[in-house]
Amino acid sequence: QVQLVESGGGLVQAGGSLRLSCAASGLRTFSSQAMGWFRQVPGKERECVAAISGGESSTYYADSVKGRFTISRDNAKNTVSLQMNTLKPDDAAVYYCAARYGSRYIAAVPSQYNYWGQGTQVTVSS
Repeated sequence: QVQLVESGGGLVQAGGSLRLSCAASGLRTFSSQAMGWFRQVPGKERECVAAISGGESSTYYADSVKGRFTISRDNAKNTVSLQMNTLKPDDAAVYYCAARYGSRYIAAVPSQYNYWGQGTQVTVSS
């Protein structure tokens, strides 16, 4: 059974930083699976903010977070992290970790991901 468990969300002032972590279990060959971080606010579609491929670990970032967010993975610990710096009120959302089981290639579309965490709330005060 695949489980993705996010942690690290919370309340932060604008300009501050947070680090989200996602612990994966039940994924065979975690290192070869593409992973993504998505976010969603009420009334809007879920959007990909960052993704990392399996294997060589190439990365993708949404334009809105480039230069501020960094995605990384630790294959020895089966974790993927999202370091978020210089946070803005617009970054406030529920953040989800997702696994693209069976593919090492990055995708930025939610439908391309098979497994999802329960989400962690990020609130940014102005």
